[in-house]
Amino acid sequence: MTDIEISRNSKKLDIRDIAKKLELNEDDLELYGKYKAKIKMIKDDIKGKLILVTAISPTPFGEGKTTVSIGLADALTRMNKKTIVALREPSMGPVFGMKGGATGGGYSQVVPMEDINLHFTGDFHAITSANNLICAAIDNHIYFGNELDIQEVTFHRCLDVNDRALRDVDLGTRHDAFSISSASEIMALFCLATSLDDLRNRLGNIIVGINSKKEFVTVRDLKLEGSLVALLKDAFYPNLVQTLENTPAIIHGGPFANIAHGCNSIVATKTALSLADYVVTEAGFGADLGAEKFLDIKCRVGNLTPDAVVLVATVKALKYHGGVPKDKIFEEDLEAFKKGFENLDKHYENLRKYGVSVVVCLNRYNTDTDEEIEIFKEHCREKGYLCAISTAYVDGGEGARDLANKVLACEKGDFHFLYSLNDSIVDKINIICQEIYGAKTVHISDEILEKIHVFEKNGKANLPVCVAKTQYSFSDDAKKLGVPKNFDVTVKDIRLYGGANFITVLLGDIMVMPGLSRKPNFEIIDVIDGEIVNLS
Repeated sequence: MTDIEISRNSKKLDIRDIAKKLELNEDDLELYGKYKAKIKMIKDDIKGKLILVTAISPTPFGEGKTTVSIGLADALTRMNKKTIVALREPSMGPVFGMKGGATGGGYSQVVPMEDINLHFTGDFHAITSANNLICAAIDNHIYFGNELDIQEVTFHRCLDVNDRALRDVDLGTRHDAFSISSASEIMALFCLATSLDDLRNRLGNIIVGINSKKEFVTVRDLKLEGSLVALLKDAFYPNLVQTLENTPAIIHGGPFANIAHGCNSIVATKTALSLADYVVTEAGFGADLGAEKFLDIKCRVGNLTPDAVVLVATVKALKYHGGVPKDKIFEEDLEAFKKGFENLDKHYENLRKYGVSVVVCLNRYNTDTDEEIEIFKEHCREKGYLCAISTAYVDGGEGARDLANKVLACEKGDFHFLYSLNDSIVDKINIICQEIYGAKTVHISDEILEKIHVFEKNGKANLPVCVAKTQYSFSDDAKKLGVPKNFDVTVKDIRLYGGANFITVLLGDIMVMPGLSRKPNFEIIDVIDGEIVNLS
């Protein structure tokens, strides 16, 4: 059966019964039909253990972080551990584009799959609307005299669709650009806010422009933050759904990890940690992107400490990073497979720089040979890695039992951040690019340095850095696979996200509005006899 058929044929429980597993009653919920609800009681009295799932550098084949995360949560539940899986909401950009949805796959999924992958509870719509209300207010203010003396507009419109034509838009009076909603500052701050009051404060701190004195103009200056909170109030409550095996799942927020910080909301994670003994969450794309931002940004803001990190790899990905082309990926090539271990080892080494305990997990496919599996295990033994094999895609929670046992056996590490907030902006950029990516030199133009000077002048130097770059390589060149050596990276732009309270650094040719592929998924999605088909 296809993913959507498996999802549709699953035996879902009423969401109120899922809530009872967490000692929540109907009064704690805002029901969205029979299988979805929002948790109205946001809690932060952390009692559970936090498990982060990340991966080696992504490939066109997908590494299955979400599948592994859900399978791990189901396995822990089978072992009578009170567990929640906490994930991001899918963006319609990838759903209708190339990557597809974000609800797992096979027998390791969250449901109802169709709802989650499409409109869900309307959170993305609320975030997009709030973002574009700010843009409308900026242009309205300028139209009626520009009392705030906005000379440069720094805040952009957004849309939850891949549309390359919107990367540059002529408004008549000025040029603007759209980001995809997952890359917007509203999405970023929404996922970092710890309460509605914190959300209001962060919204007010959004920088919308710069005046003639090189001072920042904010949303608060536009007297807009109250209306924005009104738009986002209901969206701010985390969403409760379930896995195929009826393990509770909290899905909330959806920032991209190659552009934004790539983690679900802090309120979702903390609520989960207050309701369960184990919380499994994931960070987007490879560990150099999502995990770095999870550890350096989300953990710092949310005062969170991971108890274990799972590093996911696949045979296909290791072969690809070892030099096997896409059209030959299913052919045996043991030398290329072994060469691909360099990518795995670099990610492992990076994670250990944070002092966290790491379990390496091979997400096994039916195309993997026994010899390849044994070579993988032998490499892990030689390196001293704690290693597990997952078959959750085929076997559900039972297929991740080995992984669950290895995670439970982990001793909590001595977690620490990669850099200090007191480091200069340039130093923080260099530390991430050189320590995590392995870059030899970071090129920063005089124009970018002038922007940094403006940030410093306005007292915004002591912030975390969120690097946006290609997900396919440690470098800023998507074609440099494996572990490139002696490469340079170039800072294309730098932006201050005053509401999210971090500095975004764009490397290479990264785009905040992706384009559609030559053969996008929307060509095959349809409704037949009242049911959606080919959604994955």
